[in-house]
Amino acid sequence: METETEPYVRLASLRELHRVVAQLSTARSMADTLQTIADGAVAALGFELAAVNLVRTDGDLLVAAVAGSDKAEAAIAGRTGSRESWERRLAMGERWGALRFIPYTEGWVLDHDDVPQWHTTGPAPRYPEEWHPMDRLFAPMYASDGELLAVLEVDRPRNGRRPGPWGCEALQLYASQAAIAISNARLRGNMQRALIRLERDQQALRASEESFRQAFEYAPSGMAIAEVGGENHGRLIKVNDALCRLLGRSGPVLRRYCFSDLVHPEDTGVLLRTSAEGGRAELRLARRDGSYVWVCLRNSVVADAADGPRVQLTHVEDIEERKRHELALAHRASHDSLTGLPNSAELRARLGGRICGVVPDRFGPDITPVADGATDAFEGIGTPPPRPFDHHEHVYTPEAPGGDGKGLAVLFCDLDGFKSINDRFGHVCGDAVLVEVARRLEQGVRDNDTVARLGGDEFVVLAEGLGLAEASDLAVRLRNGIIPPIRVEGRAVRVGASFGIGWAACGMTTEEVLESADQRMYVEKRSRSQGKRRAG
Repeated sequence: METETEPYVRLASLRELHRVVAQLSTARSMADTLQTIADGAVAALGFELAAVNLVRTDGDLLVAAVAGSDKAEAAIAGRTGSRESWERRLAMGERWGALRFIPYTEGWVLDHDDVPQWHTTGPAPRYPEEWHPMDRLFAPMYASDGELLAVLEVDRPRNGRRPGPWGCEALQLYASQAAIAISNARLRGNMQRALIRLERDQQALRASEESFRQAFEYAPSGMAIAEVGGENHGRLIKVNDALCRLLGRSGPVLRRYCFSDLVHPEDTGVLLRTSAEGGRAELRLARRDGSYVWVCLRNSVVADAADGPRVQLTHVEDIEERKRHELALAHRASHDSLTGLPNSAELRARLGGRICGVVPDRFGPDITPVADGATDAFEGIGTPPPRPFDHHEHVYTPEAPGGDGKGLAVLFCDLDGFKSINDRFGHVCGDAVLVEVARRLEQGVRDNDTVARLGGDEFVVLAEGLGLAEASDLAVRLRNGIIPPIRVEGRAVRVGASFGIGWAACGMTTEEVLESADQRMYVEKRSRSQGKRRAG
C-alpha cells in the first residue's frame, strides 16, 4: 500500500528527472554528453551507480562514462566488451518494458565473459523484491532508425529494492531522452568534422597560386570546384561569374547544389558515367528560368600528395549553339522536310528497334535463325544449340498463341486522288494537302504512336498495344479524319485514303513488315474499287 509521503517523494523525483533531462542538451561534446547521462541517472533515478556503454564503430561497447563510484570507475572505465557478449545479455534478460533485468540467480553465467563489471557477491535476498549485488539492470538506447547507440547500466538502488513500475517507467523515459542526446551529439560531431574538412579545403584553395585564382575567377567559360568524397560529395564549393551568368544563378545559390541537382533528368545517366577522376560529358543543365542549356563538362581532380584527392575542378563550356545546330541536322536527317514527320529512314530505325531477328517461342527458348550455308559448321555434331536472346521484350502478332491479343500494328496509308490535285492545281497545292494530312494523322493517334511519311503520298502509322478490332477502328478513324475538305488558296479539295494493316513481330525484317502492310493496303484499295464499280 502506498504511504502518505510516497506521492510527494515521486513528485520531487519527477522534478529532479526533468532537471537532469534538461541538462542533457547542454553538453558540448560526446564525452560531456555521456558523463552527463551517467551523472543524471545517479542524481534522479535513485541508483548509486551508473555506467554508459557506448557502441563503437567496430560494434563493440566501450565503458565511456561511470558515475557514483570512484572504485567502479577505476575498474571499468575505458574497457571494452564485445558486441556478442552484450547481445547475449540483452537477449537473456527479463523484459521490463524496454529494460532488461537479469536476476542474480541467472547472471552467474555471465561472470567470466569479456564485459567489464563491478558486481560482488552477497547473501540471498531477505524478501522477494530486495536487490541483490549480482542483479543486473540494463536500459538499451536506440536511435530513431533502430540502431543501438549505447546501454545504460544501473546498480545499487538507494532503497535496496528492485525498481517498481514507476521506477522502471522513469528509467525508460530517461534512457529514451539520453538516446536523443547521444544522436544529437553524434550529429554535432559530424557537422564539426565536416566544417573542419571544408575549412581545410578552403585553406588549400587560398594557398593556390594567384595565377590559378585569376584563371578560375576570370575565365570566359564556367568553372566550378566540388567536394570529393564524404557526405557532401559533389557539392559545389566555388563557382565563377561565367557559370553564374550561364545558369542565371548567383554564386551563393549555386553553392547549395551539386551538378546532379541541376542536370536534365534524361542526362542523369550521362553525368553518372562521367569519371570523377577526369571525364568529359555533354549534357543539359537547368537555368533559373526553368530552361536548359547544353554544356560540355570536363572534370579534373586537384590532388593532395598526402591525403589523396581533395576537390574536383570542372570546366563548363557553353555548347548551346553547336548542339542546336547538330540537333537541327539530326532532325533534318531523320524527318521529312515538308511535313516534319519522321522520314523513311527514321521509321525503319524505330521499327527495327522494336523487333529482332530471333523467332520467339512463348513455350520454349528463343532460337536465332542460322544463316544460309552456316549449317555446314555443325555437320557431324547435330543441330546447333538454341541461343537465347537476352535483354529484349519480344514483339508478337495478336494471333500468336498464348498472347494477350495485342501487337504492334503497322498501318500503311496511301492517299486516293492526290495525283489529280497535283495535276490540276500544282505542286504547291499538293504540298499543302500533304502537310494537312500529316497534321490530321497526328491528331488521330496517341502520343506514343509514330506517324511517318514514307515518301510521295504514302504514310505509315506505328501503334503498339492494339488488337485486331482496335487496329481496324483506328484505320477507320484516320480515314474519316482525312476525308473532310482541305482548304488551300481559297479552294476546297478532297482526298481519300486507303489503309493496309500489317503486324510487326520478332523474326521479321522491317522490309517484310512494311511490305506486308503495303500489300494489304493494295488489297483493300482493289476491293473498294471493285465495290464502287459494282455499285455503279
